[in-house]
Amino acid sequence: MSLGDPIRMKLKQSAAKIDGFIEEQLKPRRPEVLYEAARHLIEAGGKRLRPYLVLRSCEVVGGDADVAVPFAAALEILHNFTLIHDDIMDNDELRRGVPTVHARWGIPIAIAGGDLLFAKVYEVMTGAAGALSCDSVRDCIERVTEAAISICEGQVLDTSFPSLSDVSEEDYYAMIGGKTAALFNACSEVGAIVGGGGPEEVERLGGFAWNAGIAFQLVDDYLGATADEETLGKPVGSDLREGKKTLIIIHALGHASAEEREKIERVLGAEDASPGDVEVANGLLKSLGSLDYALESARRYAERAKGLLEPFPDSEAKRDLLELVDYFMERIY
Repeated sequence: MSLGDPIRMKLKQSAAKIDGFIEEQLKPRRPEVLYEAARHLIEAGGKRLRPYLVLRSCEVVGGDADVAVPFAAALEILHNFTLIHDDIMDNDELRRGVPTVHARWGIPIAIAGGDLLFAKVYEVMTGAAGALSCDSVRDCIERVTEAAISICEGQVLDTSFPSLSDVSEEDYYAMIGGKTAALFNACSEVGAIVGGGGPEEVERLGGFAWNAGIAFQLVDDYLGATADEETLGKPVGSDLREGKKTLIIIHALGHASAEEREKIERVLGAEDASPGDVEVANGLLKSLGSLDYALESARRYAERAKGLLEPFPDSEAKRDLLELVDYFMERIY
């Protein structure tokens, strides 16, 4: 049994509860194609990390995870909304091993499907208002809205980076802080609010999740440069071909010789780059120490995340969150 097996089992159990709830929210209505498109990526799978953060954060502060299920589902719905629009903007054809929504139904249906999911986020949260005070529901809605705004900002930064030649590490962290970590942050904050946590507990759990989200994205970037298509669920080298300025690329370009830089830039942003050129560029990312640099950065953020959990009393939920961070890091092995 590997280190991640227990947490994978817990994620699966949590996902079953969340998926059942989401299924009820997205029952087919006319026009059926709209609901089919909206459910497509959700039904394709996914780890359901974000709702897991909501449920466990709720329990860490002594709350009832069952009360948090609608809010956990809402945040998973929001995540899938962002994936649909992200795939359109990146022109990706594959996600979770299946055709992306726009690749299967076209851009207009994909946009409408994503918009439906976004509306459902708020319908679900307001529909759960009876279990919480109005102030708590308002606080949850505010955190989710802030995250949605940050995601938009991060996504635009991400799409603008390929055309820029001077993207810095600071720029990169601002981008993933919005595009990835902000939603992780909102998940744990919302879970803590639903669980009745005080302001300091909410802030601490949000900080935990934000740092864990940065580590998660750094590992994702590493996998994007090293894993095979079966593991990724999308073509190998897609980040390079799309011109994404990950921390790995920023580091490599900053440490490459003129000749090495030319070989990397030959692939960067070149959708028609040959597998051979991609392989050469990936080899340079390794030899320049850029892959190791990203991993070390991920480890640093993972440790920060775990440190923020220290003041909480020992509990199964706390151990689950610590194991989740270890699971994020284990994916590289």
